[in-house]
Amino acid sequence: MTRALHILDHSLPLHSGYTFRTRAILKSLQAGGVEVRGITGQRHSANGPDVEVADGLSFYRTPGTPSGPPVAREMREIAALRRQIEQTARDWRPDVIHAHSPALCGMAGLKAARALGIPFVYEIRAFWEDAAVGNGTGREGSAKYRLTRALENRVVRKADAVFTICEGLRGDLVDRGHDASKIRISPNGVDLSLFGDPPGRDDALASRLGIGGGPVIGFIGSFYDYEGLDDLIAAMPALRARHENARLLLVGGGPMDDALRAQAMNSAAADAITFTGRVPHSQVEQYYSLIDVLAYPRKRSRLTDLVTPLKPLEAMAQRRIVAASNVGGHRELIEDGVTGALFPPDDPAAIASALADLIDRRESWEAMREAGVVHVAAKHDWARNIARYRDLYDELLGRREVGTSRLRIEHA
Repeated sequence: MTRALHILDHSLPLHSGYTFRTRAILKSLQAGGVEVRGITGQRHSANGPDVEVADGLSFYRTPGTPSGPPVAREMREIAALRRQIEQTARDWRPDVIHAHSPALCGMAGLKAARALGIPFVYEIRAFWEDAAVGNGTGREGSAKYRLTRALENRVVRKADAVFTICEGLRGDLVDRGHDASKIRISPNGVDLSLFGDPPGRDDALASRLGIGGGPVIGFIGSFYDYEGLDDLIAAMPALRARHENARLLLVGGGPMDDALRAQAMNSAAADAITFTGRVPHSQVEQYYSLIDVLAYPRKRSRLTDLVTPLKPLEAMAQRRIVAASNVGGHRELIEDGVTGALFPPDDPAAIASALADLIDRRESWEAMREAGVVHVAAKHDWARNIARYRDLYDELLGRREVGTSRLRIEHA
């Protein structure tokens, strides 16, 4: 049985899009006959034992906390994580090291894999320098931005194989001059076994929130600037002019929380906009039940044009209607008018018009829901997608066996 050691920035029991994708990958590999374990770097912030089991998955922790001036701090992180990988590998003896972005994990995994003489796979979920720009913690073209990109380029160049989550990221790497033949796609996916028939509307919760009968436009997630929630709030007066009972339900929180609440209070549609704050993961399904249309008004940027988000897929898997901005990451997931609706980014008037038109076409919603589920099952179900990893592992291990055999012959 193949053993794969996965190198991670952070993991369960923390909850994030990153940890949920990791969980889906590892669980699906387990179900497919691959033994898996994970190692997190020093940025995993949850307290816990040195070896922690979460949801039936084993994670090794790297001791210590990041310290020192920029660059030196990151080099220390890489060295500490490399030591932990090599120590774990000596005990567990993995066949493959599979590192997931950021490039700090990739470089530690690459160095350890070369020292151990085993294949190395690197997986990119987003370019972290672009993500930093998107969430307001970085600046495009800065020294840190360039250094992060240079480090990732080095990892990609030296890896035995590379996965990206979408065509946008793969195309960008190829444009940089990387070998297209070794870059494969492992798209965002969902575990369809977790999604049965969606629950009925939670009328008691609707009453507590005071949202009435709707139609309800909703967003559930983190409030970052690039998500474009300010454009969605700005669209509400025009939407209400066509559908006077329309409501906006915003579930979650984040850096833009205060600014968005202030904007909503000053809106002509203030009485139709409800913020819930963050809710426990176990209760999210109840909030989904209140929403007629899940809206994802991401602003246009390198991040949103290159990266496919997970949330529209989760919404489609739950038979929800999806409307999203027409940026590259959404176009890879949503076919306009078939599996959802696309509208121009950064344009509140266009958002209002598209949402109003979608509400006017309620008779098409059932077909749209069905098309969304079919699309997710065919292209984004982890039970199917995981074969991409197994096939690559087998290929790399077969390559290694051939190389070992040749060496034996040459030295006979």
